[in-house]
Amino acid sequence: MVLDHEFPPDIRVENEIEALISKGNEVHVACYTRENKVLEETFKGAFVHRRKISKLTYKSSVACLKFPLYFNFWRNFLNPLVASNKIDAIHIHDLPLAKIGYDFSRKYGLKFVLDLHENWPAMLRMATHTNTFLGRLLSSNKQWEKYELNYCNKANTVIVVVEEAKERLLKLGIEKDKIQVVSNTLNIEHFELPKSKPDSDFITLLYAGGINKHRGLQYVIEGIKFLSDLSVPVRFYVVGSGSYLDELKSFAVRNGVEKRVYFEGWKSYEEMQIYIGNADICLIPHIKSDHTDSTMPHKLFQYMYAGKPVIASNCKPIERVVNQTDSGLIYAFDDVENFAECVKRIMKNKSRYQQMQENGTIAVRNLYNWMIDGKLLNAIYAE
Repeated sequence: MVLDHEFPPDIRVENEIEALISKGNEVHVACYTRENKVLEETFKGAFVHRRKISKLTYKSSVACLKFPLYFNFWRNFLNPLVASNKIDAIHIHDLPLAKIGYDFSRKYGLKFVLDLHENWPAMLRMATHTNTFLGRLLSSNKQWEKYELNYCNKANTVIVVVEEAKERLLKLGIEKDKIQVVSNTLNIEHFELPKSKPDSDFITLLYAGGINKHRGLQYVIEGIKFLSDLSVPVRFYVVGSGSYLDELKSFAVRNGVEKRVYFEGWKSYEEMQIYIGNADICLIPHIKSDHTDSTMPHKLFQYMYAGKPVIASNCKPIERVVNQTDSGLIYAFDDVENFAECVKRIMKNKSRYQQMQENGTIAVRNLYNWMIDGKLLNAIYAE
Protein backbone atom coordinates (compact mmCIF):
# COMPACT_ATOMS: atom_id res chain seq x y z
CA MET A 1 0.00 0.00 0.00
CA VAL A 2 1.28 3.43 -0.96
CA LEU A 3 -0.02 6.54 0.85
CA ASP A 4 0.99 10.09 0.02
CA HIS A 5 0.47 11.30 3.58
CA GLU A 6 1.54 10.56 7.15
CA PHE A 7 0.38 7.24 8.56
CA PRO A 8 -1.16 6.47 11.00
CA PRO A 9 -3.89 7.63 11.41
CA ASP A 10 -6.18 6.74 8.51
CA ILE A 11 -9.25 4.74 9.52
CA ARG A 12 -9.94 3.40 6.03
CA VAL A 13 -6.37 2.22 5.51
CA GLU A 14 -6.25 0.68 8.99
CA ASN A 15 -9.45 -1.25 8.34
CA GLU A 16 -8.14 -2.50 4.99
CA ILE A 17 -4.86 -3.63 6.55
CA GLU A 18 -6.70 -5.57 9.24
CA ALA A 19 -9.00 -7.25 6.71
CA LEU A 20 -6.19 -8.31 4.39
CA ILE A 21 -3.98 -9.62 7.19
CA SER A 22 -6.91 -11.64 8.57
CA LYS A 23 -6.82 -13.66 5.34
CA GLY A 24 -3.11 -14.38 5.52
CA ASN A 25 -1.79 -11.57 3.35
CA GLU A 26 1.49 -9.85 4.18
CA VAL A 27 0.94 -6.09 4.04
CA HIS A 28 3.58 -3.40 3.61
CA VAL A 29 2.75 0.31 3.82
CA ALA A 30 4.95 2.96 2.23
CA CYS A 31 4.42 6.59 3.24
CA TYR A 32 6.44 9.75 3.68
CA THR A 33 7.04 11.51 6.98
CA ARG A 34 7.39 15.21 7.68
CA GLU A 35 7.04 14.65 11.43
CA ASN A 36 10.25 12.64 11.92
CA LYS A 37 8.39 9.42 12.70
CA VAL A 38 10.51 6.26 12.87
CA LEU A 39 11.39 5.00 9.41
CA GLU A 40 10.51 1.34 10.02
CA GLU A 41 7.93 -0.18 12.35
CA THR A 42 5.05 -2.63 12.50
CA PHE A 43 1.49 -1.38 12.90
CA LYS A 44 -1.49 -3.70 13.37
CA GLY A 45 0.55 -6.48 11.80
CA ALA A 46 1.63 -4.47 8.76
CA PHE A 47 5.20 -3.41 7.96
CA VAL A 48 5.31 0.38 7.75
CA HIS A 49 8.15 1.94 5.74
CA ARG A 50 8.67 5.70 5.88
CA ARG A 51 10.96 8.10 4.11
CA LYS A 52 11.62 11.70 5.09
CA ILE A 53 10.41 14.17 2.50
CA SER A 54 11.85 17.65 2.03
CA LYS A 55 9.62 20.69 2.11
CA LEU A 56 10.37 21.38 -1.57
CA THR A 57 9.47 17.85 -2.67
CA TYR A 58 6.31 17.89 -0.55
CA LYS A 59 5.25 21.24 -2.01
CA SER A 60 5.97 19.98 -5.54
CA SER A 61 3.16 17.42 -5.29
CA VAL A 62 0.67 20.02 -6.52
CA ALA A 63 2.62 20.17 -9.80
CA CYS A 64 3.46 16.48 -10.07
CA LEU A 65 1.78 16.14 -13.48
CA LYS A 66 4.04 18.88 -14.87
CA PHE A 67 7.36 18.28 -13.07
CA PRO A 68 8.92 14.90 -12.09
CA LEU A 69 10.36 15.76 -8.66
CA TYR A 70 7.52 14.25 -6.60
CA PHE A 71 7.22 11.09 -8.68
CA ASN A 72 11.01 10.62 -8.58
CA PHE A 73 10.89 10.70 -4.77
CA TRP A 74 8.47 7.78 -4.82
CA ARG A 75 10.38 5.82 -7.46
CA ASN A 76 13.58 6.04 -5.42
CA PHE A 77 11.71 5.13 -2.24
CA LEU A 78 9.73 2.18 -3.60
CA ASN A 79 12.23 0.44 -5.88
CA PRO A 80 14.23 -1.30 -3.11
CA LEU A 81 11.07 -2.02 -1.08
CA VAL A 82 9.29 -3.79 -3.92
CA ALA A 83 12.39 -5.65 -5.05
CA SER A 84 13.37 -6.92 -1.60
CA ASN A 85 9.92 -7.87 -0.25
CA LYS A 86 8.64 -9.96 -3.19
CA ILE A 87 5.53 -7.82 -3.58
CA ASP A 88 2.61 -9.31 -5.57
CA ALA A 89 0.26 -6.31 -5.73
CA ILE A 90 0.59 -2.55 -5.40
CA HIS A 91 -2.38 -0.79 -3.79
CA ILE A 92 -2.38 2.97 -4.41
CA HIS A 93 -4.51 5.09 -2.09
CA ASP A 94 -6.02 8.06 -3.97
CA LEU A 95 -5.33 9.38 -7.43
CA PRO A 96 -2.02 11.33 -7.31
CA LEU A 97 0.28 8.29 -7.22
CA ALA A 98 -1.66 6.25 -9.80
CA LYS A 99 1.18 6.68 -12.30
CA ILE A 100 3.61 5.20 -9.79
CA GLY A 101 1.29 2.23 -9.27
CA TYR A 102 1.09 1.55 -12.99
CA ASP A 103 4.82 2.01 -13.58
CA PHE A 104 5.70 -0.44 -10.81
CA SER A 105 3.06 -2.93 -11.92
CA ARG A 106 4.73 -3.05 -15.35
CA LYS A 107 8.29 -3.09 -14.06
CA TYR A 108 7.77 -5.87 -11.50
CA GLY A 109 4.74 -7.73 -12.90
CA LEU A 110 2.41 -6.65 -10.08
CA LYS A 111 -1.36 -6.39 -9.89
CA PHE A 112 -2.34 -2.72 -9.67
CA VAL A 113 -5.23 -1.66 -7.41
CA LEU A 114 -6.27 2.00 -7.45
CA ASP A 115 -8.27 2.93 -4.33
CA LEU A 116 -10.06 6.24 -4.94
CA HIS A 117 -11.23 7.69 -1.64
CA GLU A 118 -12.78 10.68 -3.41
CA ASN A 119 -13.28 12.53 -6.70
CA TRP A 120 -9.80 14.06 -6.84
CA PRO A 121 -10.24 16.41 -9.83
CA ALA A 122 -13.43 17.81 -8.28
CA MET A 123 -11.68 18.30 -4.94
CA LEU A 124 -8.87 20.23 -6.62
CA ARG A 125 -11.37 22.48 -8.37
CA MET A 126 -12.60 23.59 -4.93
CA ALA A 127 -9.25 23.69 -3.13
CA THR A 128 -7.86 27.06 -2.08
CA HIS A 129 -4.27 26.34 -3.13
CA THR A 130 -5.20 25.45 -6.74
CA ASN A 131 -7.32 28.56 -7.22
CA THR A 132 -4.50 31.04 -6.78
CA PHE A 133 -2.66 32.40 -9.84
CA LEU A 134 0.34 30.15 -9.11
CA GLY A 135 -1.90 27.19 -8.32
CA ARG A 136 -3.63 27.43 -11.69
CA LEU A 137 -0.24 27.51 -13.41
CA LEU A 138 1.02 24.43 -11.57
CA SER A 139 -2.14 22.30 -11.52
CA SER A 140 -4.41 21.93 -14.56
CA ASN A 141 -7.81 20.41 -13.84
CA LYS A 142 -8.18 19.15 -17.40
CA GLN A 143 -4.85 17.40 -17.02
CA TRP A 144 -6.02 15.74 -13.79
CA GLU A 145 -9.24 14.58 -15.44
CA LYS A 146 -7.27 13.04 -18.31
CA TYR A 147 -4.85 11.47 -15.81
CA GLU A 148 -7.70 9.91 -13.83
CA LEU A 149 -9.29 8.38 -16.93
CA ASN A 150 -5.95 7.07 -18.17
CA TYR A 151 -4.93 5.28 -14.97
CA CYS A 152 -8.38 4.00 -14.09
CA ASN A 153 -8.28 2.26 -17.45
CA LYS A 154 -4.80 0.88 -16.74
CA ALA A 155 -5.53 -0.43 -13.21
CA ASN A 156 -6.51 -4.07 -12.69
CA THR A 157 -9.13 -2.95 -10.17
CA VAL A 158 -10.49 0.47 -9.19
CA ILE A 159 -12.02 0.69 -5.71
CA VAL A 160 -14.47 3.49 -4.86
CA VAL A 161 -16.32 4.29 -1.65
CA VAL A 162 -19.93 4.70 -2.87
CA GLU A 163 -22.19 3.62 -5.73
CA GLU A 164 -22.41 7.24 -6.89
CA ALA A 165 -18.64 7.24 -7.47
CA LYS A 166 -18.95 4.04 -9.50
CA GLU A 167 -21.68 5.63 -11.61
CA ARG A 168 -19.42 8.63 -12.24
CA LEU A 169 -16.58 6.43 -13.51
CA LEU A 170 -18.95 4.41 -15.66
CA LYS A 171 -20.05 7.63 -17.36
CA LEU A 172 -16.38 8.36 -18.09
CA GLY A 173 -16.16 5.03 -19.90
CA ILE A 174 -14.36 2.92 -17.28
CA GLU A 175 -15.13 -0.80 -17.67
CA LYS A 176 -17.93 -1.85 -15.29
CA ASP A 177 -16.31 -5.10 -14.10
CA LYS A 178 -13.16 -3.21 -13.12
CA ILE A 179 -14.91 -0.95 -10.57
CA GLN A 180 -15.63 -2.28 -7.06
CA VAL A 181 -17.34 -0.49 -4.16
CA VAL A 182 -15.74 -0.86 -0.73
CA SER A 183 -17.37 1.77 1.44
CA ASN A 184 -16.12 3.85 4.39
CA THR A 185 -18.22 1.93 6.89
CA LEU A 186 -17.67 1.58 10.62
CA ASN A 187 -15.55 -1.13 12.18
CA ILE A 188 -17.88 -1.89 15.08
CA GLU A 189 -15.25 -3.98 16.85
CA HIS A 190 -13.09 -0.88 17.34
CA PHE A 191 -15.81 1.65 18.11
CA GLU A 192 -16.65 2.16 21.75
CA LEU A 193 -20.12 3.60 22.22
CA PRO A 194 -19.96 6.94 24.05
CA LYS A 195 -20.81 6.86 27.75
CA SER A 196 -21.52 10.59 28.00
CA LYS A 197 -25.10 11.83 27.50
CA PRO A 198 -26.68 15.12 26.30
CA ASP A 199 -27.42 17.88 28.79
CA SER A 200 -31.21 18.34 28.97
CA ASP A 201 -30.75 22.07 29.67
CA PHE A 202 -29.53 22.58 26.08
CA ILE A 203 -30.03 21.34 22.55
CA THR A 204 -26.48 20.45 21.53
CA LEU A 205 -25.46 20.30 17.88
CA LEU A 206 -22.09 18.84 16.87
CA TYR A 207 -19.87 19.12 13.82
CA ALA A 208 -16.56 17.24 13.80
CA GLY A 209 -13.99 17.32 11.02
CA GLY A 210 -11.96 19.65 8.83
CA ILE A 211 -12.83 23.33 8.71
CA ASN A 212 -12.81 24.89 5.27
CA LYS A 213 -15.31 26.86 3.26
CA HIS A 214 -16.65 23.79 1.47
CA ARG A 215 -17.77 22.10 4.69
CA GLY A 216 -20.81 24.39 4.77
CA LEU A 217 -20.46 25.44 8.41
CA GLN A 218 -21.25 29.05 7.54
CA TYR A 219 -24.83 28.05 6.68
CA VAL A 220 -25.23 26.22 9.99
CA ILE A 221 -23.95 29.24 11.93
CA GLU A 222 -26.38 31.51 10.11
CA GLY A 223 -29.16 28.99 10.75
CA ILE A 224 -28.58 29.20 14.51
CA LYS A 225 -30.32 32.63 14.36
CA PHE A 226 -33.59 30.87 13.54
CA LEU A 227 -33.47 28.56 16.57
CA SER A 228 -34.16 31.05 19.37
CA ASP A 229 -37.80 30.02 19.85
CA LEU A 230 -37.14 26.50 21.19
CA SER A 231 -37.89 25.59 24.81
CA VAL A 232 -34.18 25.34 25.70
CA PRO A 233 -31.20 27.19 24.19
CA VAL A 234 -29.28 25.74 21.23
CA ARG A 235 -25.50 25.49 21.33
CA PHE A 236 -23.27 24.40 18.46
CA TYR A 237 -19.92 22.70 19.02
CA VAL A 238 -17.40 22.80 16.15
CA VAL A 239 -14.61 20.26 16.74
CA GLY A 240 -11.69 20.35 14.35
CA SER A 241 -9.26 22.71 12.66
CA GLY A 242 -8.64 24.17 9.25
CA SER A 243 -8.02 27.18 7.04
CA TYR A 244 -11.52 28.65 7.38
CA LEU A 245 -11.59 28.83 11.18
CA ASP A 246 -10.95 32.55 11.61
CA GLU A 247 -13.53 33.45 8.96
CA LEU A 248 -16.12 31.29 10.72
CA LYS A 249 -15.44 32.95 14.05
CA SER A 250 -15.96 36.37 12.45
CA PHE A 251 -19.08 35.09 10.71
CA ALA A 252 -20.54 33.99 14.05
CA VAL A 253 -19.95 37.46 15.47
CA ARG A 254 -21.55 39.15 12.45
CA ASN A 255 -24.62 36.94 12.87
CA GLY A 256 -24.85 37.63 16.60
CA VAL A 257 -24.51 33.96 17.60
CA GLU A 258 -20.91 33.93 18.85
CA LYS A 259 -22.05 33.01 22.38
CA ARG A 260 -23.84 29.93 21.07
CA VAL A 261 -21.05 28.61 18.83
CA TYR A 262 -18.08 26.90 20.51
CA PHE A 263 -14.92 26.33 18.49
CA GLU A 264 -13.19 23.51 20.34
CA GLY A 265 -10.17 22.87 18.10
CA TRP A 266 -8.74 19.50 17.18
CA LYS A 267 -9.50 16.65 19.61
CA SER A 268 -8.22 13.11 19.99
CA TYR A 269 -10.38 10.12 19.10
CA GLU A 270 -11.09 9.47 22.78
CA GLU A 271 -12.13 13.09 23.35
CA MET A 272 -14.33 12.97 20.26
CA GLN A 273 -16.29 10.10 21.80
CA ILE A 274 -17.27 12.41 24.67
CA TYR A 275 -18.44 15.13 22.27
CA ILE A 276 -20.53 12.64 20.30
CA GLY A 277 -22.09 11.38 23.51
CA ASN A 278 -22.94 14.91 24.63
CA ALA A 279 -24.63 15.81 21.34
CA ASP A 280 -28.36 15.68 20.67
CA ILE A 281 -27.87 15.93 16.90
CA CYS A 282 -24.77 15.47 14.73
CA LEU A 283 -24.27 17.44 11.53
CA ILE A 284 -22.76 16.84 8.09
CA PRO A 285 -23.36 20.21 6.36
CA HIS A 286 -21.08 19.86 3.31
CA ILE A 287 -21.69 22.13 0.34
CA LYS A 288 -23.22 20.08 -2.48
CA SER A 289 -20.82 19.65 -5.42
CA ASP A 290 -19.60 17.01 -7.83
CA HIS A 291 -17.02 16.19 -5.14
CA THR A 292 -19.43 15.67 -2.23
CA ASP A 293 -21.91 13.93 -4.54
CA SER A 294 -19.46 11.06 -4.98
CA THR A 295 -17.88 10.43 -1.57
CA MET A 296 -18.93 9.30 1.89
CA PRO A 297 -17.61 10.55 5.25
CA HIS A 298 -16.84 7.78 7.73
CA LYS A 299 -18.25 9.85 10.59
CA LEU A 300 -21.81 9.41 9.27
CA PHE A 301 -21.71 5.79 10.40
CA GLN A 302 -20.13 6.70 13.73
CA TYR A 303 -23.02 9.07 14.44
CA MET A 304 -25.65 6.57 13.34
CA TYR A 305 -24.19 3.71 15.40
CA ALA A 306 -23.93 5.98 18.45
CA GLY A 307 -27.68 6.63 18.18
CA LYS A 308 -27.41 10.26 17.14
CA PRO A 309 -29.96 11.62 14.64
CA VAL A 310 -28.11 13.20 11.73
CA ILE A 311 -28.94 16.42 9.96
CA ALA A 312 -27.06 16.54 6.67
CA SER A 313 -27.00 18.58 3.50
CA ASN A 314 -28.34 17.15 0.25
CA CYS A 315 -25.15 15.51 -1.06
CA LYS A 316 -26.27 12.43 -2.99
CA PRO A 317 -24.63 9.52 -1.10
CA ILE A 318 -25.34 10.96 2.35
CA GLU A 319 -28.91 11.85 1.40
CA ARG A 320 -29.45 8.31 0.09
CA VAL A 321 -28.22 6.61 3.27
CA VAL A 322 -29.96 8.97 5.72
CA ASN A 323 -33.29 8.73 3.88
CA GLN A 324 -33.15 4.98 3.31
CA THR A 325 -32.38 4.30 6.96
CA ASP A 326 -34.63 7.08 8.36
CA SER A 327 -31.82 8.08 10.69
CA GLY A 328 -32.11 11.85 10.30
CA LEU A 329 -33.19 14.69 8.04
CA ILE A 330 -31.79 16.29 4.88
CA TYR A 331 -31.79 19.99 4.01
CA ALA A 332 -30.75 21.98 0.94
CA PHE A 333 -27.11 22.82 1.74
CA ASP A 334 -27.47 26.62 1.46
CA ASP A 335 -31.00 27.02 2.87
CA VAL A 336 -30.42 28.21 6.43
CA GLU A 337 -34.11 28.25 7.35
CA ASN A 338 -34.53 24.72 5.96
CA PHE A 339 -31.67 23.65 8.24
CA ALA A 340 -33.25 25.30 11.28
CA GLU A 341 -36.60 23.69 10.51
CA CYS A 342 -34.94 20.25 10.50
CA VAL A 343 -33.58 20.87 14.01
CA LYS A 344 -37.04 21.88 15.22
CA ARG A 345 -38.75 18.90 13.62
CA ILE A 346 -36.41 16.45 15.33
CA MET A 347 -36.30 18.08 18.75
CA LYS A 348 -40.05 18.75 19.01
CA ASN A 349 -41.04 15.13 18.35
CA LYS A 350 -39.62 12.83 21.01
CA SER A 351 -40.96 9.62 19.48
CA ARG A 352 -39.46 10.45 16.06
CA TYR A 353 -36.18 11.34 17.74
CA GLN A 354 -36.06 7.95 19.46
CA GLN A 355 -37.01 6.15 16.25
CA MET A 356 -34.16 7.83 14.36
CA GLN A 357 -31.76 6.83 17.13
CA GLU A 358 -32.77 3.18 16.86
CA ASN A 359 -32.83 3.19 13.06
CA GLY A 360 -29.26 4.48 12.79
CA THR A 361 -27.84 1.93 15.19
CA ILE A 362 -29.66 -0.97 13.55
CA ALA A 363 -28.66 0.10 10.04
CA VAL A 364 -24.96 0.16 10.90
CA ARG A 365 -25.14 -3.10 12.82
CA ASN A 366 -26.86 -4.91 9.93
CA LEU A 367 -25.61 -3.20 6.78
CA TYR A 368 -23.15 -0.32 7.03
CA ASN A 369 -20.28 -1.97 8.87
CA TRP A 370 -16.73 -3.00 8.04
CA MET A 371 -17.39 -6.70 8.58
CA ILE A 372 -19.29 -6.58 5.28
CA ASP A 373 -16.96 -4.24 3.39
CA GLY A 374 -13.84 -6.03 4.62
CA LYS A 375 -15.17 -9.21 3.00
CA LEU A 376 -15.66 -7.31 -0.25
CA LEU A 377 -12.03 -6.16 -0.15
CA ASN A 378 -10.77 -9.67 0.49
CA ALA A 379 -12.92 -10.98 -2.35
CA ILE A 380 -11.15 -8.56 -4.71
CA TYR A 381 -7.76 -9.91 -3.71
CA ALA A 382 -8.97 -13.53 -3.71
CA GLU A 383 -9.64 -13.12 -7.43
